Amino acid sequence: MLAARKRPKQSLKQSSKPGATRLRDSERTRERLLQAASREIYRSGFQSASLDTILAVAGVTKGALYYHFDSKEALGYAVVEEVIAPDVRGKWVRPLQGVKDPIAALIGAVQRIPVRPADVRGGCQLNNLAQEMSPLDAGFRKRLEIIFDAWREAVASVLREGQAHGSVRRDVEPTDAAGLLIAMVEGYASLAKNAQDPKVIKAGIRNIVGWLRSLRAPGNRKRG
Repeated sequence: MLAARKRPKQSLKQSSKPGATRLRDSERTRERLLQAASREIYRSGFQSASLDTILAVAGVTKGALYYHFDSKEALGYAVVEEVIAPDVRGKWVRPLQGVKDPIAALIGAVQRIPVRPADVRGGCQLNNLAQEMSPLDAGFRKRLEIIFDAWREAVASVLREGQAHGSVRRDVEPTDAAGLLIAMVEGYASLAKNAQDPKVIKAGIRNIVGWLRSLRAPGNRKRG
C-alpha cells in the first residue's frame, strides 16, 4: 500500500482563505446595510423608510438583505442596537467613566452636542425613533428604553461619585437629575428641529450648562 501523503500546511491555510474572505464580505455587506438603513431611517422615519433606497445605497440585492435580516423590523432593531446604542455610549457613557470632575465631564458632553444646520434639521435619531415607534412597536420601545436607561444610569452614577468626593451638592437626587438632563437635551433638540434653527440648540446648551454648574457643591463653583 502506498502511504498517504500528508497535506502540506500551506495548502491548509490556502484552503481556509476563501471561507474567511466570504465571511468578511458577508460582514461588510451587513455593515453597509446597517449604515444605509440608519441614514434612511434618520431621513424618513422608520415607517416611511424605503427598502429600495436602502438596497440602492448599500449596493446589495434584496436577497442579501433577507439573508442578514428576517424583516424590515429586524433591520430597524439592529440599527437601534448596533448604530444608535454605540453612538449614545460614545457620547454619554464612556466620557463619564473614571472622571475626576463629574460636573466638568457633563458640561463637556453637553457642549459637544452638534449644532450644525444638518444636525438640527434631522434632530436626535434616538428621540426621533422613540417618538415614532415606541407607541407602536414593543420591540423598538424595549430596545430604546435600554439605551435611555444606560444613559440615565451613567449620569446618575457620576453624580453619585461627585457627591462622595464632595464636588456635587448633597441635596441633588442623582437619578432625578439624570432624567432631567436627558429631558432637557432631548427637549431642546426637538425644539430646534421644529424651528429648524441652530440658535435654539445653542441657547439650550447654555441653559443646560448653567443648570449643571448649579449642581456643584459650595466651594466648588469657581471651577466653571
